[in-house]
Amino acid sequence: MHTALVVDDHPFIRATVCALLRRERLEIVGQADNGIDAVRLAREHAPDIIILDISLPGLDGMEVIARVKRLEHPVKTLVLTSHQAEAYCLRCMQAGAAGFVSKTNDLGELNKAVRAVLSGFTYFPEVALSSVNSLELHASDAQRIASLSDRELMILQHLARGLSNKAVGEAMLLSNKTVSTYKGRLLEKLRLNSLIDLADFARRNQLV
Repeated sequence: MHTALVVDDHPFIRATVCALLRRERLEIVGQADNGIDAVRLAREHAPDIIILDISLPGLDGMEVIARVKRLEHPVKTLVLTSHQAEAYCLRCMQAGAAGFVSKTNDLGELNKAVRAVLSGFTYFPEVALSSVNSLELHASDAQRIASLSDRELMILQHLARGLSNKAVGEAMLLSNKTVSTYKGRLLEKLRLNSLIDLADFARRNQLV
């Protein structure tokens, strides 16, 4: 029997995913609502697959993917998120994820992705990848988003949701000064002038 670890900070999502996996005859060896526990449980249980969101307290999903990839027994990760595929799909692939599924898809899509990943294949939406690669979506905006590091992208999302520097720092285990530095860097890279512009940019590109 294959084993799975489910990571999402929303209890309802975790419960739904766990129920689906059990119907697929997978054993749930752990659940986590933050990135730090996700890495710890992956190390302890070495599951066959981890299904996780990108936006997580503690460590974000991109960092979790990178860390579990470096474990003694690397674990396959499948991203299940509400974030826009065009902005994140390629990043997840580059970070080492084995698949990407949007929460807007029906549950059958998640079923197919899980089966594919456990069979040794990858599972990514081709349309999203081709859009990112050709920069057909929001041409200039897409280029700017692609220039951001994973951490910069996560901080952008937090700031766009209205979190203060202190709140962002607590969520990502960063100092207030570090968050302030990232904020300035974001405004410069995205060619924006204020936090209001930052929030508008994030909404326009469906990053929040």
